[in-house]
Amino acid sequence: MGVVREPGQKGVNWSNIAVGGIMNMFQVTTLGQPLEVLKTQMAANRQQTMWNACKSVWARGGVAGFYQGLIPWAWIEASTKGAVLVFAASEVETATLAAGISPAFAGLLGGMTGGVAQAYATMGFTTCMKTAEITRAKTASTGVKPPSTWAVFADIYRREGLAGVNKGVNAVAVRQCTNWGSRMGFARLAETTIRKVRGKGENDTLGAFDKILASSIGGALATWNQPIEVVRVEMQSMAKATANANRPAKLTILNTLQFIYKENGIKGLYRGVTPRIGLGIWQTICMVSLADYVKIWVKGRQ
Repeated sequence: MGVVREPGQKGVNWSNIAVGGIMNMFQVTTLGQPLEVLKTQMAANRQQTMWNACKSVWARGGVAGFYQGLIPWAWIEASTKGAVLVFAASEVETATLAAGISPAFAGLLGGMTGGVAQAYATMGFTTCMKTAEITRAKTASTGVKPPSTWAVFADIYRREGLAGVNKGVNAVAVRQCTNWGSRMGFARLAETTIRKVRGKGENDTLGAFDKILASSIGGALATWNQPIEVVRVEMQSMAKATANANRPAKLTILNTLQFIYKENGIKGLYRGVTPRIGLGIWQTICMVSLADYVKIWVKGRQ
């Protein structure tokens, strides 16, 4: 995440909360949600190819099917997690840069901190509900009309309380820590490399194309952790254990990983990686490159 104040400057940038919320709302409402739905469809239905996943999503309502779960869960998640991410990551990145740490390592630490903070502060509940909205269509295969998202929420809360609503939050935290640590770390490393290639100094500003290129590299390389994402989707899926006798009744990160590997092999753990590369690139462009420009604009008006 870009740093609004100069290294060493005191004070907290509370405006980064608004910047993060707005930028992530823009990200998810444009390309973010369609790629998220497609990625989740493939991760939850690991036998499907991308083309089959596209047809399945389209069958749920055409273009609207690709925006399933956007309102209210994705909007709630995007606004809150974006605010937490940008605020926490920017504060950590600023402090570490002031301590003389390299931009790449500062980005790594900032991204990891922001990712963990957003997971435990906002994402357990909303990610569970968004995933339930996308994957509940599985129940329709039995001929039973799937319940509404609000009915799913009420049923989970009644049976399992807050622990059930936040099911899979540890997997979400691991994913977000590695997601944003990798995205920001790789993006800042790419920016440093581009500056060297261009013959620019460490404090010289990069052009828009170079910033977007660096973010694209960071977003693409950060998908190395796709197995964690597949595990997260399986843990939060509405599929019942009875649908597969080998599926553990009580899912943990480890036994879910073992279950997926036994059922689908190494390919199963990377199912959905292609749309996730696109998603990672778009998220990093919005939350790193474009957010840097927005923060500079906000700083100039303070």
